[in-house]
Amino acid sequence: MAPEQSIEFRYDTQLLLDKYVEEGEDPDDVADDLVDEIRDYINENFQGDSMVVAGDSGEDDYGEKAIIKLHYHTNEPWLVLAYCRGLGEIYDIVVEDMDRQSRDMHG
Repeated sequence: MAPEQSIEFRYDTQLLLDKYVEEGEDPDDVADDLVDEIRDYINENFQGDSMVVAGDSGEDDYGEKAIIKLHYHTNEPWLVLAYCRGLGEIYDIVVEDMDRQSRDMHG
């Protein structure tokens, strides 16, 4: 039997973020700026890996918005969630314990 591998960054953290734009702002530009801001802030302030940050624009009953999708492996997902909540409305939040998943698969 092969030795078990430890997972350095245990929590697969995923979320969507909406930021409504002010009149005159381009939601695509806001989304692009947010992608860069989030990527830079997370790289500078949190430890983790497997980051994907993608942005798009959309519109709903409340107006035009930038939409961000974040996927990140970290040991402190609550810090990532708190940071992102400060940027806009977060939803479809998923935090999965990959270590637990791995043990369940072998177990």
